[in-house]
Amino acid sequence: MYKKHIKALENKVWLSSPTMYEDSMQYAMEAYNTNWMSTVGENINVLEKRVAELVGCKEAVALASGTSSIHLMTKLAGIKRGDKVFCTTLTFSATVNPLCYEGAEPIFIDSEYDTWNMDPKALEKAFELYPDTKYVLLVHLYGTPAKLDEILEICEKYGATLIEDAAESFGATYNGKQTGSFGTHNAISFNGNKIITGTSGGMLLTDSIKAAEKARKWSTQSRENAPWYQHEEVGYNYRMSNVIAGIARNQLDRLTTHIEEKKNIYYRYKEGLEGLPIQMNPFEEDKSNPNYWLSCLIIDKNYMARQVRSDKEYLYKQENGKSSPHEILDAIKSINAEGRPIWKPMHKQPIFMNYDFINRYGHAKAMTNAYISGGFIDERDNLPEDISMDIFSRGLCLPSDNKMTEEDQDKIIEVIRACFE
Repeated sequence: MYKKHIKALENKVWLSSPTMYEDSMQYAMEAYNTNWMSTVGENINVLEKRVAELVGCKEAVALASGTSSIHLMTKLAGIKRGDKVFCTTLTFSATVNPLCYEGAEPIFIDSEYDTWNMDPKALEKAFELYPDTKYVLLVHLYGTPAKLDEILEICEKYGATLIEDAAESFGATYNGKQTGSFGTHNAISFNGNKIITGTSGGMLLTDSIKAAEKARKWSTQSRENAPWYQHEEVGYNYRMSNVIAGIARNQLDRLTTHIEEKKNIYYRYKEGLEGLPIQMNPFEEDKSNPNYWLSCLIIDKNYMARQVRSDKEYLYKQENGKSSPHEILDAIKSINAEGRPIWKPMHKQPIFMNYDFINRYGHAKAMTNAYISGGFIDERDNLPEDISMDIFSRGLCLPSDNKMTEEDQDKIIEVIRACFE
């Protein structure tokens, strides 16, 4: 158990904060100096062109956030009120909220252990239960690509449209192809904590020129081509500013560097924590190149100390040779570093609990946080019935800031190891 006194870090290590450089404001200042401060300008044009080329899609539309990008891609896909959408459950609520904006019905799909992403077997079962569903909203969790070969095959089999939330996985590849290019429409994020940042902002990606033109129109209040303000459909104030685009444009040159730095952090944790009863967040090594946005770990179920969670509070017991996510997070916090729990699955969020949740066996039983933290195993396949909740229960996100020094990371590793003593 963690009792060891380790001196706090002099400078706080964040989970993942913006990494800025001396020239980071170069293009943003050009926007300022030329007075192109609104939602048109050279920075937007260049950013869209370069991102489209990098990802390998025909069109990129610069928008105010990853969430606005997801919203417009759901509209472009044709999702409307009453439509069912199969959606990753182990994600942030920004994935699901845009479906609710349009009055659609999310049906949450369980995770698998190989990548922590949507389970293709659960997706197949969902189509058996809801064969008329025509949309799949896929997330690549923490920068790790999902099992795209299997998911694409299932979507093709049932005639469903795939759309990608690649907000966390910009720069990651699957079979040599960039995430954000597999769906009919896709979204990435330039939020302040992402692999590169504009401080905010996002991008809608598509191969359809017509869809991109529609997104640009919708994102600027759906103004018609007329001498006055003419509006014939609902619009949104979703366009990225030329200033934000300038910051993201500068960051784009650092994408490869940031991925390499994040990768080094991941493998330094993996090496430093070797021998402990934990596993780092996994990926398909023969197919995937993650962007390693966040390094995470999951504790082996036989070495989980007892813990319980309510909706807003937690309690754990310290046990020799064992630990729990919150014990580790509290220990990390005690030396001035920031971690966080794994995303709480959407089907366990109070706002979404009335929607269906499907695992590889079909309609899943509801289970409490305390119940799954006990490590319930389904004897049919030796797997928990709710894999996403099991990952949430036993997992945590480690400090993954690429400005963290090796000495800082060594101290964090030391603290984690002490939790299992």
